[in-house]
Amino acid sequence: MSTSTQIALLILLALVAANVPFFNQRIMLVGPQRLSKPLLWRLMELLVLYFVVGGVGLALENHGGQVAPQGWEFYVVTGTMFITLAFPGFVFRYLMHRKS
Repeated sequence: MSTSTQIALLILLALVAANVPFFNQRIMLVGPQRLSKPLLWRLMELLVLYFVVGGVGLALENHGGQVAPQGWEFYVVTGTMFITLAFPGFVFRYLMHRKS
């Protein structure tokens, strides 16, 4: 698999993982079904999924060659990008007005 394909798949995985907490009512994807999940649970799931996607990215980088050391700036930027990717799910869950 080429590097550009790996990057595209990682970005697609990040997009899906960032929106899963907002479209799923189960806690951590395997917990009991709920009518409504509090925002705090969704944010904790978002944090866990950020680290899961980061681990996949680290594994892909390790598979492709030497892992480059990263500073705090890298984690701030990728965390901000992950939160930005979660925006469609947040809008769907909390900002869209639905008719009852």
